[in-house]
Amino acid sequence: MKNKSKPLALLLACFLVLGACSNTTNNTPAAPEKSAESSEPADPFGRYEEPVQISISIEIDPTDNELPPGDTPLDNQYTRQIKEALNVDVDHQFAASGQNLRQRISLAIASNDLPDAMVVNAVELRQLVEADQIADLTEVYEQYASPDIKTIIENTNGAALDAVTFDGKIMALPGVQANADGIHLLWIRQDWLDKLNLEPPTTMAELEDVARAFVEDDPDGNGKRDTIGITGPESGGKLYANFLESKNNLYGFDPIFSAHDAFPGYWLEGEDGSPVYGSILPETREALASLRDLYSKGLIDPEMGVRNKADEPIIAGKSGMFFAPWWMAYGPLTNAVKNDPEANWQAYALPLNQNGEFKPHAATPSTEFVVVRKNYEHPEVPMKLLNNLFKNEQENTFDPSKGGPGYYPLRVVYAPSDEIEFTVKALRDVLAGNKTAEDFANDKAYKLLPSDIASIKTIKNEPYDSMDIATWNPEANWGAWTRAYSIMVGGRPLVDTEFEEVSSLLYEQTPLMESRWVNLRKLEDETFLRIIMGAAPLETFDSFVENWKRQGGDQITQEVKEAIAQ
Repeated sequence: MKNKSKPLALLLACFLVLGACSNTTNNTPAAPEKSAESSEPADPFGRYEEPVQISISIEIDPTDNELPPGDTPLDNQYTRQIKEALNVDVDHQFAASGQNLRQRISLAIASNDLPDAMVVNAVELRQLVEADQIADLTEVYEQYASPDIKTIIENTNGAALDAVTFDGKIMALPGVQANADGIHLLWIRQDWLDKLNLEPPTTMAELEDVARAFVEDDPDGNGKRDTIGITGPESGGKLYANFLESKNNLYGFDPIFSAHDAFPGYWLEGEDGSPVYGSILPETREALASLRDLYSKGLIDPEMGVRNKADEPIIAGKSGMFFAPWWMAYGPLTNAVKNDPEANWQAYALPLNQNGEFKPHAATPSTEFVVVRKNYEHPEVPMKLLNNLFKNEQENTFDPSKGGPGYYPLRVVYAPSDEIEFTVKALRDVLAGNKTAEDFANDKAYKLLPSDIASIKTIKNEPYDSMDIATWNPEANWGAWTRAYSIMVGGRPLVDTEFEEVSSLLYEQTPLMESRWVNLRKLEDETFLRIIMGAAPLETFDSFVENWKRQGGDQITQEVKEAIAQ
């Protein structure tokens, strides 16, 4: 095993930098806010007569090579379509990698040097509201949100709008994601299991056995001990999702925690009915001990937490397991299969807890929000960009193989809560010959279903009830395969497995969290990572609990109790 002290030091340094950038103030006097009114008619899809400029922030993977030759993050199929359809010119005020984006946004807030619009998380949204830096979008939403997007937002029983409403004003445009984005699954190399005559691990003990075999028994057949059992989070990644960022946690250990009935980062109902923070419970201590044991045995990536890109060994065919949501063909698996057409990645709702149950934590429908800089002359432009994206996704305008949807400016997801499960069942019916595209003509909220149905038989070979990689034909259409493989393989456990979701009692910040949560979260992240990596004894968890309570945790717990009682 590699020396762990240096990587850990680097990781802690990163945490310190991020923490220093989080307590922000607005140093620049704000100019008078203009009205959200525009000279343009309130047409959700209307094209401007004169070019309109908008500067944004965007997350860009510097190693992404999916754009066609000649295209750039600023000049691609998405920006050209926006120019043609809306006459809007998009500029990047700043672009940052996923590792650096939060820090870059924090700096923009602190300096009050914001782009015209950007996508933020719940914490950043509240900071911007408190600093009076963003526009009231109440009229923009009412006048410009397309009927389809309004329907999806309003079908969250008020949760999406509640998350962006402050003093009766809509201060951001909330995305709405499918419930499936919050359920983290075990992705595993089925071909490695088959080669080593193993079954998918249902318990923690079996997970350890499989991870050991993947490390020690040369599953890639190159005669070297160079494979990883379980991939862990990269530098800046999260060990688990939390009540403020409850979805799409890549390479964390969410299912391992839930296998111990532990839900760190969530507000749970205690034995006396009062709220309790899951990170300070004995079940979390037990899960940390389990992870610590796996790491000490070399069964988790030794470079966990300091590796720049956790997906690199997955793409290179050197990792056998990781935890993530359903959409992993949109992540590393497309390139993994391009490198090795026999890389048979399959998804399972595993491991189970001691009662034989899979109990994932449930997510809030909105975790990403589009905000508009105060005094931007066209505050309705971001809403029109979102309308335009949804409409073109319905019409299957864009080809994800020519650059993923992350290149679309200000992209946030709009999806019905059951989109993945509904699509899995629909495609199964079509493949079985029980239904046709016409049977789903009225299901317009499922915007990608028509194209899914149109392409499925070009990329899926018989037998249709097998999802093994050998039964797919990705070369026929890599873009369509990426989506279909995510849906049919990543969505299968969501349809075929019975499970009970565990919700957080609260998905928003309380007042005291404004000043205390950054430090409390830093204390938690650093302590847990040190325990898992062996840099601190397991008993450190006990002092963490005391420190957490003393540094504001008890007061915040009381605020949570009051908030959920309202």
